[in-house]
Parts: sequence; structure tokens; C-alpha cells
Amino acid sequence: MGGSSYGTIFKITTWGESHGKALGVVVDGCPAGLALSEADIQPYLDRRKPGQSRISTPRREDDEVEILSGVFEGLTTGTPISLIVKNTSQRSADYGEIASYYRPGHADYTFDAKYGFRDYRGGGRSSGRETIGRVAAGAIAAKLLSLLGIRVTAYTRSIGPIMADLSAFDREAILRTPTAMPDYHASLRAESYLRDTMEALDSAGGVMECLVEGMPAGIGEPVFDKLDACLSKAVMSIGAVKAVEIGDGIKVSEAKGSDNNDTFYMDGSKVSKRTNHAGGILGGISDGSPILVRAHVKPTPSIFRTQETVDKNNRDISVQIKGRHDPVIVPRAVVVMEAMVALTIADALLLNMSAQTEHMIQFYHRPLL
Repeated sequence: MGGSSYGTIFKITTWGESHGKALGVVVDGCPAGLALSEADIQPYLDRRKPGQSRISTPRREDDEVEILSGVFEGLTTGTPISLIVKNTSQRSADYGEIASYYRPGHADYTFDAKYGFRDYRGGGRSSGRETIGRVAAGAIAAKLLSLLGIRVTAYTRSIGPIMADLSAFDREAILRTPTAMPDYHASLRAESYLRDTMEALDSAGGVMECLVEGMPAGIGEPVFDKLDACLSKAVMSIGAVKAVEIGDGIKVSEAKGSDNNDTFYMDGSKVSKRTNHAGGILGGISDGSPILVRAHVKPTPSIFRTQETVDKNNRDISVQIKGRHDPVIVPRAVVVMEAMVALTIADALLLNMSAQTEHMIQFYHRPLL
């Protein structure tokens, strides 16, 4: 299977399956000398782990991370960092029945079409538990970015028709509400909406946003590796994400140039913008404004209603899915989005160090003998 690695310099490779013995990630390209321990990574994994509220799957996993390599005496060594999280609450029997048919909205059929074989226990590699490796690696990238004054914050923008009021943005609420919304009042309404959805044996979708603050101008490439293109690929790679927007996103198609253009002005000695319709990226390169990425997430495909599908013998059948499933994916996917954005930004910053001759001179300059 290809496609399990992401990044160019700051590169990650995730491994493991939902019902295997463990999952994890290998992080290559992290600079030496970064203070790092499990305590830096665990809070990120705690944000995505199951069983923490009524609106997440009742599967309970500690999701405790262990650093196997790449750290010595509390500092990264510059060598590959290997991280592992062991599975402890598999109930593979819940999935035995689905070996014979394709669940609507899942990757069962496409996996069989590609490989002629699939791990049906919880979805195998296509399970949401694959994101454990991404989140663990993203925690390392986020710590590296924090040393440069860059902060990456993802949150739930909406669940179903319930939208957070960003004028009441509360960063602490993201970590304290079960919805990961930055608005306590909207979170309560969303929880009520989800209770009704669950009683109807259904699921909900929603929207996530990620804000990158402290980003310098000049990061990204102008052609195929545009920063917004790389961010879009990173976020779209998250399971259940069906659309990605930067800045105003799809609204630009209805705007006029006079409204959409972000005008520049001098803020002391710094070039600034009066608006940020572009979401912090122009021509594929960061402009120094906050970067805003938005992701639309489909409803959880595993619902408890009877649905129509086909089995592996090409017969039409009716099924009722069993097991433990989230009624909405968004709250636990927020930290995954945050991780993927942090990984992309960290990689872009390292790549940018070779953009100008002056950068090399500054780094390698030695006094003449």
C-alpha cells in the first residue's frame, strides 16, 4: 500500500489498523535539540480519543503514547522519531458480519475493488484510528512551530445547522466543550441537536476551521506546491472531509474584485492588509496575515437505521450496522485537522530555508581565516 507518508523534509509515515495490536508513526526530519517527551504529545491524543462524552463512540481507549526512538535525554536527536499507541479495547466480533457486504458510505467496496482483500475489523487502515499517528506527529510539529511564535488552532465551526458565533470566540471552550466549539452557547444547542439526531438513529456532519497565527510572509511555492494547495491536500486526506476552503472560500465566486481584493497599507515598517479575504495566502505564498482553512465533514456513515446495500455475491440486501460509532465526526477530527495543518506549515518553513542565497550565507557564514 502506498500513500502512508506525508511531507518532504518534515516527513511522517503512519502505520497500523483499527483492530491491530497498535498504531503509530515515524517522524523523519525533525531537527535535533527540540525538547520532547510523551507529555508534549499526550494532550493532543487525549483530544481525539474515544469514549469521552455521549456524542462520541463508547469505545474506550487510553491511547497512551510511547516514544521508541529519536529522543535522548529529553531532546530530539535528529534521527527518526518512532511513536506507538497500543490498542486495548478492540471488539472485532462487532464487525464479523460486515465481511460479507459493503457498508453504505464506507470504503469497504473501494478497498475490495483496489486490493481484492480488506481488513473488515473497524475499517482497518481506513478507520478513523489511523489518525492517531497524524495527531502524535502533529503535536511535535506544533511544538516546533511554537518556538517560532506560530500558533495553530482548530475548532468546530458548525454541527448540522448549529453554527458557532465567532464574535464570542473563546479559545478555552474548544478544549472544554464536547463539541470543540469556541462558543459555549452554540455548543449546548449543538449537543441538543445531536441528541435528537441519535434518537432518530441518524448522524450529523459539520464544519471545522483552523487558524494559523504568527505566520511570516514568504512561505510556500508559486506553482504546484502552493501553500494553499498543500494545506488542501493535507486536510482533504482526513477521512470524511469532502471540501476544503481557504479564507472566504466559495464566497469569492459571488464577490466583485473591488470587494475581494485585500488592500495593503504600511503599519509602521510592516506591510499589512486591511482585510483578509485571501485567508493569509496570495499566489500560493503566505502574506503574513493569519491563515484560515475550512473543512466540510460528511455525516458519520455508520448509522443504526436499516439501509440498502449489496453483498460480495452481488446480491441486493438490507443491513443494520452494529458496533460503537460516533454520531458526529467533527469534534474528534478537529485535532486531526490541527495536526495536519501544523505538519504542513512546519514542512513548508523548513523547505523555505533554501529559498534565498542570503539564508544560506547567514546560516553557514564563518569568519575568514
